[in-house]
Amino acid sequence: MSGVATDDAHARACLSAVADAGDPLMGALIDEYGAAEIWASLRAGAELPAVEAAGGQRPATPPARQERWRARAPGIDADALLSASAEMGGRLVVPGDPEWPGRLDRLGDRRPYALWLRGVQDLRNACLRSVAMVGSRAASGYGLHVAADLACGLAERSWSVVSGGAYGIDGAAHRGALAGGAPTVAILACGLDIDYPRGHEALFADIAARGTLVSEHPLGAGPTRHGFLVRNRIIAALTPGTVVVEAGLRSGALNTARHALDLCSALMAVPGPVTSALSAGCHRLLREWQAACVTDAADIAEQLGPIGEELRPGRGTALARDGLDEESQRVLDAVPDRTGAGTATIALAAGLDLDAAMGRLGLLAAGGFIERCPAGWRTRPDSGTEGR
Repeated sequence: MSGVATDDAHARACLSAVADAGDPLMGALIDEYGAAEIWASLRAGAELPAVEAAGGQRPATPPARQERWRARAPGIDADALLSASAEMGGRLVVPGDPEWPGRLDRLGDRRPYALWLRGVQDLRNACLRSVAMVGSRAASGYGLHVAADLACGLAERSWSVVSGGAYGIDGAAHRGALAGGAPTVAILACGLDIDYPRGHEALFADIAARGTLVSEHPLGAGPTRHGFLVRNRIIAALTPGTVVVEAGLRSGALNTARHALDLCSALMAVPGPVTSALSAGCHRLLREWQAACVTDAADIAEQLGPIGEELRPGRGTALARDGLDEESQRVLDAVPDRTGAGTATIALAAGLDLDAAMGRLGLLAAGGFIERCPAGWRTRPDSGTEGR
């Protein structure tokens, strides 16, 4: 990136280290004045401008909030943040980047200022056909089995799974998706250099190798209760639907479910034993929140709309190759089998402009034909396109 885009990205990287994640006031300031201007004001110790509030009022930013941000600003350097992230294989994605998932824009003022990513999968493409799967950390054997089975079944239908990387249902969902051969996305409540929970160190390494780890926080940021709560909105916003597998009445998974309802996404719940307190939250969702009752991967795919009707059982692609339009087939033909190629190279070979090629690559990735790799894009080994 260069020019204004670089200034914006650098400012957003710094603001992610200064302001609490999901602060609607900071989100409103960025939307109205731009990240670069807000960051410059904080570094200069200047008073921040007023922003539009409900009712058309323009109240000043609370002094205590400004003072907290200004106190943190002197110790933050964008180049240091970005260099440290790059050294561990990470990258920064901001609104307007090709990898930025458009669904996050539904969050309005609570949209992330930026996202720190680590992993081989393009986040936007991984989430085009995705399901959020959440539930209790202290899950029962029943819940763990169901979560893994659902995630694996969805993966075999070329759906990716988004969850929070926690013990219990989250971990089972991630492992099930990987076992089914699909990418999985973990939204963490801390910096990507911190394995939390520590027992998931190997799982996070596996997700980075085959999926994507995501955080709103720069390296070094530890987990907090606030961080766990606000990251739930991202889990819900990245996907067209959320499944609660097993949850008690006070489970944080219900917070994710509420975000899904607020975003008008599909809300689903898995029933459990009526004697189990760990399923009481799911039963409340079914009884009072009009959640759809789902018991297998086919139920979930059906709830997520007509796209589910296109899926074929088993591994491989979600669509037949002969069902692709001419431009998509040209792009697919331009993607190498093993070495990988960049978007510009593929666009040139396919005879398309860069924007058109990026759109086709996203559709091909969602359909299971191709995957992201260190060199750019390559065909998926199980897609049936190798040696074409």
